[in-house]
Parts: sequence; structure tokens; C-alpha cells
Amino acid sequence: MNLDQLQQLLQPLFPGLMGVRLTEATPERVQATMLVRPELCTAGGILHGGAHMAFADTLGAVGTVLNLPPGKRTTTTDSSTKFIGSARSDTTVTGESIALHRGRTTMVWQTSIRNAEGKLCSVVTQTQLVLD
Repeated sequence: MNLDQLQQLLQPLFPGLMGVRLTEATPERVQATMLVRPELCTAGGILHGGAHMAFADTLGAVGTVLNLPPGKRTTTTDSSTKFIGSARSDTTVTGESIALHRGRTTMVWQTSIRNAEGKLCSVVTQTQLVLD
């Protein structure tokens, strides 16, 4: 799948609702941006932790999809998030997901999310199971 096809796949789903915009997608690396809208924030006007996790989960899943053999699908089995900084409402965050392991039955992705100033906000490591 090319970048436009992947974006069209995401659009009617939760990532589309969140505003995830893919900017690069290869079998080894996925990048995207997301506008930090007030609806995605805590009462303090910063990106909600769940939004960090959902953004990262999307990127790791996209990377896994790009590596799946025909007829296979995927689901997340494990995710660990370390919160380091924050992103304010009405700014844009950037996520970069790197493949740490691309096996036949599992894949592991690590996603770094940075705020508009380029400061690290969170690091998410997830495991994707490859299913028949």
C-alpha cells in the first residue's frame, strides 16, 4: 500500500477521528503528525495520555500492516508508555515509529512523540501479533 491508500484506510476509523496524518510509511519506519485539538486534551490543555497511546498504537499497527504476508492481520498484544513531556492544545505533534523486531508471529515497534518544539513527549513500545 502507498501512503495515500494507508491514509484512506485510516480516515473512517478512530485514527481519522483523532486527525492522524501519515507523512511516511515504510516497512521499517512510519511517521505522522496530529493536531492537538482541545477534544484530545486534559482539562489543563495538554494532550491526553490516552491520545499519546492511541497515536503511537496507530503508527505501530501501520508499520506491521506494511510487513504482513498476504491473508494475515494484526492486533496489539502489549503496549508500554513512558511520559516525558507535554504538548499544548492547538499545536502539532509528530510521531516516529521504528521497527525493533519484524518476525513471523510478532513485531515490536517503538514510537517517539515530539511536540511542536521538537521536545520528546512520550515513548511507546508495543508488540503486534500476526494473525491468520
